[in-house]
Amino acid sequence: MTVLSALRIPDELCARVPAEERGRGRDDVRLLVSRGVTVSHHAFGELPGLLRPGDVLVVNTSTTLAAAVGGRLGADPVVVHFSTYGDDGRWAVELRAPDGRGSTRPRAGGPVGGVVRLPGGARLVLEEPLVPGAARLWWASVSVPAPGGGPRGLPGGVPGGVPGLLARYGRPVRYGYTERDQPLAAYQTVFARPSPDGAGSAEMPSAGRPFTAGTVAELVGRGVLFAPVTLHTGVASAEAHEPPYPERFAVPGATAWLVNAARAGGGRIVAVGTTAVRALESAVGADGVVREAAGWTDLVVTPRRGVRVVDGLLTGLHEPRASHLLMLEAVAGREALDRAYTEALSRLYLWHEFGDVHLLLPEEGARRVLT
Repeated sequence: MTVLSALRIPDELCARVPAEERGRGRDDVRLLVSRGVTVSHHAFGELPGLLRPGDVLVVNTSTTLAAAVGGRLGADPVVVHFSTYGDDGRWAVELRAPDGRGSTRPRAGGPVGGVVRLPGGARLVLEEPLVPGAARLWWASVSVPAPGGGPRGLPGGVPGGVPGLLARYGRPVRYGYTERDQPLAAYQTVFARPSPDGAGSAEMPSAGRPFTAGTVAELVGRGVLFAPVTLHTGVASAEAHEPPYPERFAVPGATAWLVNAARAGGGRIVAVGTTAVRALESAVGADGVVREAAGWTDLVVTPRRGVRVVDGLLTGLHEPRASHLLMLEAVAGREALDRAYTEALSRLYLWHEFGDVHLLLPEEGARRVLT
């Protein structure tokens, strides 16, 4: 058993509310820095001094949706987590049971043909599991009353469709380790940009949360570059720690050009969040060249697959069984993770989306070698 797999995160180290509700600024969180197996401790405000001119921060511009909506399946109350919008107009959804404390607990998926009654006269019909044999996420067709009339099938972004339903009746996805519901603004990053079709992330790309306009300005002033990508993240498997399902992504041509040029000039490519890693690594070929790309990605970054373009990663602190840790290991190695998480635990860092953050950088002089 490795050090990391044996760790247990005490409840008191779960960040239950945003930093702002702890009497601090959004950017006033701690920053654990790993350079190989060397660990140092900082405030997030020190980030500009830890990067170099010519480094590139790859950021996810997906906006966070108010993706949780209460409803009824027969006589049973349920909470629907709207996860991913499909090409055929259906939504991948997760049904959970209210836990009586404002959060939710897992429930069995289905049944096929089950009808969930939602606010405003909307209806959701469960059709089939997203992945055969897996019960958590299901494809569902959704209809809502059109303005002034009967039900309308939903392509995303139609006025009165699912985006309108979420805007009026939804709330951010919340898990039991948080203390209370938060406004949607608490789940938006400074990089978020609304999508024309109303698409977005079911859960916040949380590594970008501590950034403020002031932090971005200071980084730019020091010569650090920003490269936007988009990945609309679905609902995480908070209890089962399943690998991520396919998600929509886009890497613009300008981002591909900037990343390739920076690497050629010796700059480091640092992803802000695991979502940015997944998007960028989905657009790089075996030759290490990033190209414009968009669509669906089913890439799961593991130590065996490795990373081809990402040199570093800024991310939150993850549960010891979380599938994200395979990606972190691909970037930094298992020994570095064991050391960092042991330090984070002993120094009482805070976990989860409102907690502290972890910057993984290559050792000085190290360069990515393609395999």
